[in-house]
Amino acid sequence: MAGDERSVILVEDDAAMRKAIERLLRAAGFRSVQSFASAEALLGTQAANVATCLVFDIHLPGISGIELRRRLSDAGCRAPVVFITAHDDPALRQEAELLGCIGYFRKPFEGYQLLEVVRQALKT
Repeated sequence: MAGDERSVILVEDDAAMRKAIERLLRAAGFRSVQSFASAEALLGTQAANVATCLVFDIHLPGISGIELRRRLSDAGCRAPVVFITAHDDPALRQEAELLGCIGYFRKPFEGYQLLEVVRQALKT
């Protein structure tokens, strides 16, 4: 995949947080950023099929970020995933790690931390 075809997918139900993360990623030079308000919205597209990195809120209405990752993995999506959450829970953190997450951040988090992890994911 060519460098400028790399795609970051963001699923975050909080509109203000979604917009802030999308702006952060774009300001850092990530040109192909697609954001969705729910897991169901993402699943209704083919976007995950070409994603280079996924950023999912864990606590989404309907399908959770954890379940979304499971479904995408079952469908063959191997893009690295970063989980973000407002409600940290050791059991959820462990579950996220078992799913192979490359980053796990509790809101509020420092933007540079998220950018570092996404940059690492896009290098692979």
